Amino acid sequence: MSPKKIIGLSLILLSMIGTYLFAPWLLIKLWLSPLPDSPQAQIEDILDYKVDGVILYIDQAGKAPEAYAAGWNNRANEMAASPQSLFKVASISKLFIATATTKLIQAKKLDLDASLSSLLPFTQGHIANADGITLKMLIQHRSGIPNFLDQPDYPWTDLFTEDLPALKLVFDLPADFEPDEKYQYSNTNYLLLGAILDSTLGYSHHQYIKEEILDPLGLKHTYSLLDEVNQDSLMSGYHIGYEPDIKGNNYIHPGGSMISTARDIAVFLRALNEGRFLNPEEQALYESLYRLEHTGLLPGYSSIARYDADLDAVVVLFINTSGGLSWSITEATYRRVVKVLKKD
Repeated sequence: MSPKKIIGLSLILLSMIGTYLFAPWLLIKLWLSPLPDSPQAQIEDILDYKVDGVILYIDQAGKAPEAYAAGWNNRANEMAASPQSLFKVASISKLFIATATTKLIQAKKLDLDASLSSLLPFTQGHIANADGITLKMLIQHRSGIPNFLDQPDYPWTDLFTEDLPALKLVFDLPADFEPDEKYQYSNTNYLLLGAILDSTLGYSHHQYIKEEILDPLGLKHTYSLLDEVNQDSLMSGYHIGYEPDIKGNNYIHPGGSMISTARDIAVFLRALNEGRFLNPEEQALYESLYRLEHTGLLPGYSSIARYDADLDAVVVLFINTSGGLSWSITEATYRRVVKVLKKD
């Protein structure tokens, strides 16, 4: 073997050793454990990893949809998790905002190249590069606007009841980069999109999403805001190291506020991926602008919704735990569920 190959293999080996040395052992245990025989067994297995409750929904072509649950819906009351429970889907909400925006662009109510300052004049002088940031850049997370959730003054323990105070956290801050220079995920982009939709429509974008997306798809268990639901139907949320149930925390900002069931999210995601909801022109525009899958994270709630083309399956995973290793556990569990399905 040549010295060059020996050096290359040594670097790979060192990289692998470093991964295992520095990765938490609990996560390594999950990575290395044998695959179970079924999705139900997989979600039951992860209850040993400081996870409270799990909901899993699988819609695979040629098979009846399957819903699974494990662990607690409500830990204090020892109420078992149910696949039908409502769940805070967090940033999965952005798929609905992007879809609504696409429909309005295609209807000529919005212009992709319109500047932020022309769409929301109050941002001029407060948001860096407001005259150079376009609607398209907001949709695609290429604006350079700082993420309001990353600001130290965001009040996680006493959440805002309006959007403007959250937006003001990034007023007069320097841009993270010049408009369209690169991709960087920022919740501020979708907070602004919510305001743009409201201004364009002349009424709440929540109403538009209900009338133009939720109702046509029959998504009867999807809501824009916590205030719209009976919290008895909402799965409890827990943050590692903090004992109380935090499902009553009312996060209201566009792109992160929606509540749904795993089934409703799966129905929406399949329709979006198969082009069965948007017309052909809207579908082409949407796919040029935004993704066809999403993850979500709020205190107490971790979620993943994706379509796997090899399986022709939509898989939605909800875990009512955040903090610690919970997000890594969520991602690893999702990958393992897909592997179980491909093994069958």
